[in-house]
Amino acid sequence: MTGIYLDYNASGLVRPEAVTAATEALADNGNPSAVHAAGRRQRARIESARAEVAALVGADPQSIIFSSGGTESNSQAMNSAIKSGFDRLIISATEHPCVAEAAAMSGCQVVVVPVDGQGVVSLDAIEAALEAGGKAWVSIHHANNESGVIQPIAEIADLVRAHDGWLHVDAVQSAGKIPTRIADLGCDTLTLSAHKLGGPQGVGCLVAGPRATVHKVLFGSGQERGLRAGTENGPGLAGFGAAAKAAKSELDAGMDHSAWRDAAAERLKRHGCVVAGDGTARLPNTLFVATPGWSSMAQLMALDLGGVMVSGGSACSSGKAKPSIAMVAMGLDDLATSTIRVSGGWGTTEADWVRFADVWEEAFLEHRARHPDAEPT
Repeated sequence: MTGIYLDYNASGLVRPEAVTAATEALADNGNPSAVHAAGRRQRARIESARAEVAALVGADPQSIIFSSGGTESNSQAMNSAIKSGFDRLIISATEHPCVAEAAAMSGCQVVVVPVDGQGVVSLDAIEAALEAGGKAWVSIHHANNESGVIQPIAEIADLVRAHDGWLHVDAVQSAGKIPTRIADLGCDTLTLSAHKLGGPQGVGCLVAGPRATVHKVLFGSGQERGLRAGTENGPGLAGFGAAAKAAKSELDAGMDHSAWRDAAAERLKRHGCVVAGDGTARLPNTLFVATPGWSSMAQLMALDLGGVMVSGGSACSSGKAKPSIAMVAMGLDDLATSTIRVSGGWGTTEADWVRFADVWEEAFLEHRARHPDAEPT
């Protein structure tokens, strides 16, 4: 790729292992439900991928329900809970829009629990919402897609279990970046998306623990143990499995990003920038930073002209002049339209982070020279 790519939280570059696996499956693309040799080979690739994805999160391979991605799997978890009699939905104020919007349209009572100034969800608010009665489905993402702030999922799980609720965790951003084992988290369902960890776009999965009763959302045939109809995307899933295997083997090396990120952050902070979640645990690859007086779009264009690709925040609103959901939830409304998100991945080097800081700093100084009244105080 020409230029420096630092937008892995939106979509990671596809790993070479995933390209190879997907290409091989495309070249031998029998229907995995067929009994002939080509079908059996494709089925074998899918089941191998199921095992690799399960290993990444410490799950039973039979608990993996493949899908088109995190959005579909989050929807399946929510709809399954509603069909199972869970009539109250408790979500955090920084949940991904695919959860927040689906909850709002569900017809159920929805309780939105706040986060603090660092972006960490309030345990007291979750407990109060659980004690209000009803059967509660609780959805808290493991790590925020904008800020990278990591939520105390194991503690939340204890609260939810004590009230006989269903805990769903969107682990789309965390899986492959930090340890994300379903047993350690204590959740009932978990979602993953291949393209966030170096696999192809358009494939993901729901991981269902023993307490969850999953209902199908697509009808017509019996794929995925009858829980997700439609011919499986064999090439995509082969790439998903290869990416999951590679990501699992590189978890320790991924922690190096935090030092590279923090060095870049210190340079930006000297110019008055505000780093979201600076005082709490975050994904090691993620820097979410706001520059008072300099719009997100202006920063993105300046960086792009300098050969550095980042985003203004969540990929669901990239290219749109929308305030950051995370910043607003943290009470930083005045900074919500001046953010950029920088996120590295498996192909990122320390030099990439240094180059980002160089280009940003040069662009900022030019911006300040043109707009002296916008200089941070």
